Amino acid sequence: MSVLDRVNSPKDLKKLNENELEELCSDIRKMLINTVSKTGGHLASNLGVVELTVAMHKVFNSPQDQIVFDVGHQCYTHKILTGRKDKFGTLRCEGGISGFTRPVESEHDIFSSGHSSTSISAAVGLARAKQIKGEKGKVIAVIGDGALTGGLAYEALNNSGNDNSNLIVVLNDNNMSISKNVGSMAKNLTTIRTSKKYVTFKSKFQHQLARIPKVGTEINRFFTYVNTKIRKMIYKATFFEDLGFRYYGPIDGHDIDALVDVFNAAKAHNHSVLIHVNTVKGKGYYPAEKNPTQFHGIGKFDINTGEPMSSGKNYSACFGETMCNFARNDARICCVTAAMAEGTGLCKFAQEFPKRFFDVGIAEQHAVTFSSGLAKNGLVPVFAVYSTFLQRSYDQLVHDVAMQNLKVIFAIDRAGFVGADGESHQGVFDTSFLNSVVGLTVFAPSNFSELEAMFYQGIYKTQGAVAIRYPRGNEEIVPVKYDYNHENYTVIGDESNKKCIVSYGREFCESAKAYAELDDVFLIKLNQIKPIDDTVCEHLKKCETVYFYEESIKSGSVGEIFASMLIENDINVHFKHFGIDDEFVKQASVEHQLEHYNLDAKSIIKEVSNG
Repeated sequence: MSVLDRVNSPKDLKKLNENELEELCSDIRKMLINTVSKTGGHLASNLGVVELTVAMHKVFNSPQDQIVFDVGHQCYTHKILTGRKDKFGTLRCEGGISGFTRPVESEHDIFSSGHSSTSISAAVGLARAKQIKGEKGKVIAVIGDGALTGGLAYEALNNSGNDNSNLIVVLNDNNMSISKNVGSMAKNLTTIRTSKKYVTFKSKFQHQLARIPKVGTEINRFFTYVNTKIRKMIYKATFFEDLGFRYYGPIDGHDIDALVDVFNAAKAHNHSVLIHVNTVKGKGYYPAEKNPTQFHGIGKFDINTGEPMSSGKNYSACFGETMCNFARNDARICCVTAAMAEGTGLCKFAQEFPKRFFDVGIAEQHAVTFSSGLAKNGLVPVFAVYSTFLQRSYDQLVHDVAMQNLKVIFAIDRAGFVGADGESHQGVFDTSFLNSVVGLTVFAPSNFSELEAMFYQGIYKTQGAVAIRYPRGNEEIVPVKYDYNHENYTVIGDESNKKCIVSYGREFCESAKAYAELDDVFLIKLNQIKPIDDTVCEHLKKCETVYFYEESIKSGSVGEIFASMLIENDINVHFKHFGIDDEFVKQASVEHQLEHYNLDAKSIIKEVSNG
């Protein structure tokens, strides 16, 4: 029996010795690699925090001690250790466990995750609530160096340091150096300062000093002042110290003993603590260590080679090629990303045009306003961003771009269903909030050639800000021939028929498949979805029923705008709207998500045939 077989809850960790903990970490890594190779997921980040997570659960008592994982894509070991080991094979599958923390799954998942830089804010709130209610236990926020680039993290740090005796922030640093390690002296002092005996002695010493009449407080203040100065000289950790944290680090994030010691020290503290941990992304699996970016979020892959199972050109790659082609002929073109160069297909652009490529880190709000500055001074910025992350920049989109009528291009990747990433990552909200942005033009390509053409149209033929939204994955072949000639919409079939299917983007592909099997129906493909060209109403005067299909939340959607337009133009038709009701889309394959919401070709055929 392996050590992992004996661990079914965090309590079981308390019984393990040092050697058994090391063996447990090895067992967990094997499970991570084997499972993610079959389900896809975030492998590199999870391999990097195995020892860190094991040490936390060894020292702290979850869920009384509440652990908040930032983003959540490093929580796999946590899930394995908190009673979900037997279900881990269902990771990211329909009806299975989520790839992020979800309170509905377990009492050990304290806070829902998925988007970056939220952990410290949540932890500060949790910690203060505990203080007010007089509840025991620490609150631990685990945040990566990448997530720390998000402005929300700094707002939380600024609001958290001095008066949170039960708050611990763990900075998982796997890429950038925030605080320099100056050698053996720093290491030795860290070892001393993380000793539980040292922390206890220090606390008692300070307490006794404070009791000395008249001079005790001043002596204590002097010792604290000198101690702080020495730490700042040695560790260069002024940033966190100045915010009111007790700083420990850097700590080897793969040294179980060192991690246990520092967590025990932090647990004994009556002050806010920040622990700086150095880890290696992809630790223990060579392909992931060699290429952690590729294995950050990966689909199914061959364990022996590390090569992905899927292949072929996707929309992100097509976008990247398009930008390179445009930039070669137009020196104004520049591209902006928020730490997603590879995910959005911009790696080649970054290599070819390094002076016109800007990775601003996980800072979508800054990215939008930064882009508005580029546009104001005559450049044409293209901000490539996942639909789900654009949500964070709504105010900047309205205030800094639209209100100034600036030429900023939004390349909205992962629009619509994204499959196994679940509720936090579905791109189903952008059409609704984009519809409220004054002066914004939105296009929705259904294939690669349309994507290129729409970017040309958006950059060179359209006034003001432009958004072009496209799905995740590969291009689909549809059984309908038509030409896109920069028209706002395309009518396919005999418009004298009594039924009409209206759709856009990827959903048009499903509608076209259904159309090919139906009689007495014609098809309208919306190319520009905001504003909708109201001349489309002329084609619906003889129609009796309009079926509108979209991968979007219905409220505020293109479908709702379309229905309103029909009413305003006195088009008397029976309107049926298919999209997503007031709910979050759960993890499943895209195919199953389309089927669930009656957006697949089979469901369309059934509805229109019976309608």
